[in-house]
Amino acid sequence: MRNLIVTADDFGASTAVNEAVEQAHTHGILTAASLMVAGEAAEDAIIRARHLPTLGVGLHLVLVEGRPVLPAKDIPDLVDATGHFRTNMALAGASMFFHPAVRRQLAAEIEAQFAAFHATGLPLDHVNAHKHFHLHPTIAGLILSIGRRYGLAAARAPVEPLDLLARIEPVPRTLAGRIAAPYARSVARRFRHAGLVVPDRVLGLAWSGHMTRDRVAALIDILPPGLTELYCHPATDDIYPGSAPGYAYRAELAALTDPAVKELISQRNIRLGRFADFPADEEVAA
Repeated sequence: MRNLIVTADDFGASTAVNEAVEQAHTHGILTAASLMVAGEAAEDAIIRARHLPTLGVGLHLVLVEGRPVLPAKDIPDLVDATGHFRTNMALAGASMFFHPAVRRQLAAEIEAQFAAFHATGLPLDHVNAHKHFHLHPTIAGLILSIGRRYGLAAARAPVEPLDLLARIEPVPRTLAGRIAAPYARSVARRFRHAGLVVPDRVLGLAWSGHMTRDRVAALIDILPPGLTELYCHPATDDIYPGSAPGYAYRAELAALTDPAVKELISQRNIRLGRFADFPADEEVAA
């Protein structure tokens, strides 16, 4: 069996993102979305999600480059002078690893974000983190210990098979990718050992912000057996507050809503679903 989860990140960041999520799920192949509970348009995202019962909504933990749920005074070591999370992931990560006081603040903020998601009343489909910060071992451990109390059953481990992508077009092997890969594999093992559903592979890292129609169609055409997560960043506008420079948000929305892409999934007998549609025992069987 070839099973596929198609996820949109940054749900709640902007109404432009929320509109795209609704369109891509209603008219396209999108099956899941990861919610920023403190995003500028989080309330709008939650309202839309309540009218989309087949959309798997998960928690997109934000611990860098965004707003916290807790007041800045409660987490002074995690935020800058403006009350936003710090942008230097290396320094923030080192502080989280080495300083107990910072770890306590981190645990409190992660708990607050899980609690905020729980308060929406939406079922928790999965969890991941902005900028894949959950590759940090301290954050991964806190996700497991805290998330279980909120029904956590599935998570992303960003392990992308570059050899698969290279069958479509050349993919440069970056230093950042080489550094991240062992952490991603470690997180995958750790999450699976804890009983979480973790896709066998994730597609969308190397081409982040540029998951065009041709790339999405080509990946679907050669999708391997097992459970795959393909994640994108669709939006109805290429520029919105907080958008990443150069990201082709509208092109990604077009890819997700292209009728030919949807037909290709049917032709290849690929099963689409949310994380919740692929329980752990079924994933192993696949």
